[in-house]
Amino acid sequence: MELYFITGSINKYDEIKSVIPNLKQLKINLPEIQELNPKKIIEEKLKKAEEFFPSLEFIVEDTGLYLDCLDGFPGPLIKWFLKENSLRKIHYLTEKLENNNATAKTVIGYRDNLGNKLYFEGEIDGKIVLPKVESNFGWDPIFKPNGYELSFGEMSREEKNKISMRKIAAEKLKDYLEH
Repeated sequence: MELYFITGSINKYDEIKSVIPNLKQLKINLPEIQELNPKKIIEEKLKKAEEFFPSLEFIVEDTGLYLDCLDGFPGPLIKWFLKENSLRKIHYLTEKLENNNATAKTVIGYRDNLGNKLYFEGEIDGKIVLPKVESNFGWDPIFKPNGYELSFGEMSREEKNKISMRKIAAEKLKDYLEH
């Protein structure tokens, strides 16, 4: 049985494929509910994908950025938050609130071909920094993982993929699939 990743993002697909090499992509952007609980977002994505692909084994994912200064907001709403706020504004906000700690979190929802569903999470702590580069991958330029000198946006794709929250979640999924 083949495993599919339902996503419109080639960057996300490439990152998870680096952990699960036989992964196939179904390039579809599923509707995403606006919700603060990432598991509920994934449950809805799984339900919607299941309507289209009732016999496939597949995964969906959601990644959020949780700012300590806002008690975890925007979390999974980061995509919409970025539509109204620039990366520089987010950095400015954390500076004004004197707390630039943040957590990047990915939740992967897995559905086997029998309809069973499991969830795998990965997270990494870091700081919100002033963006030094432009990026076509969301908030990567402002998130610097703890213990590293570069933001995700400044790292090569390979460097980021070695430590990212998406990789951590994908490795948990891979461990499950192999056992």
